[in-house]
Amino acid sequence: MKQRSWLRITAIMSALALVLVACGGDEAVDSGDGDLPLSGVEVTVGSKDFDEQLVLGQIMVQAFERAGATVVDRVDLGGTQVARSALESGEIDVYMEYNGTGWAEHLANEAAPSNDPQELTDAVRAQDLEQNSIHWLGRAPFNNTYGFVSSPAVTEENGGNAYSMQAMADYLEANPDAILCLESEFPSRSDGLVLFDEATGYDTPDDQIKILDTGLIYTETAENSCDFGEVFTTDGRIGGLGLTLVEDPGVMILYNISMNIRDEKYQEAAAAFDDISSQILNGLTQEKMTELNTKVSFEGETPEDVAAAYLDEINFGS
Repeated sequence: MKQRSWLRITAIMSALALVLVACGGDEAVDSGDGDLPLSGVEVTVGSKDFDEQLVLGQIMVQAFERAGATVVDRVDLGGTQVARSALESGEIDVYMEYNGTGWAEHLANEAAPSNDPQELTDAVRAQDLEQNSIHWLGRAPFNNTYGFVSSPAVTEENGGNAYSMQAMADYLEANPDAILCLESEFPSRSDGLVLFDEATGYDTPDDQIKILDTGLIYTETAENSCDFGEVFTTDGRIGGLGLTLVEDPGVMILYNISMNIRDEKYQEAAAAFDDISSQILNGLTQEKMTELNTKVSFEGETPEDVAAAYLDEINFGS
């Protein structure tokens, strides 16, 4: 049988999607084509609620659609525990998760994780499949670990140079009025603030912590309302807003992304899911993920448009 181009069918799928919406349809989109690798498979895609996850979620939504699946878009569910609970309960079938989060949070390992990204992913993959019937497919090269940035004013105090984590702790100790802005879950996560405190010997007091939504941390730190802010190291707003990353000597855990999918759904089209995860993840280098994040977080493009452009760039479905 002559193989069809997925990209030629994308226009058909888009047209069908518009018909479904016009008829009062849900968020599901069905290509209806029997020649594609996910034809006949229905998959519900979720994500966490920050820009990188929105991009990654939309990459999956559109990749699965191009591969012929019926897709229910549940991107932008909420925080880490919300997304994981949705996966475990079957509310969603798949979302993108980070190996460090899997190790420390979902699997509650007390031992320090490997500093080798593939070793860490392999360990998490084996444990989560055995204990929870969740597959970790592929591994992106980029490492979006937690980090800290200094505000422009605080950076200037340091001669325009980046702080080390120890120098950051020393600054906080010497300036009791200094503010460290964090997301709500960061102070209580086993892979969060505790790692900074343990590495530097500084027990960050509650009165130096200000809890903000993720996006506000960047803008408030850029405006010098926060002296330091917790960030994701691939976020495009770091450079765009003139923030300076605090140098990490290896304190924070690795965070490489993999596609997490329930075993029941995976078994419906295992080979196709394996192939798709490799195609969409292998090109996500540190530079590329930062570029995609910048387009959304700083340049104002939509996650949907950024995802579509990335899939076209890697010739997905051609």
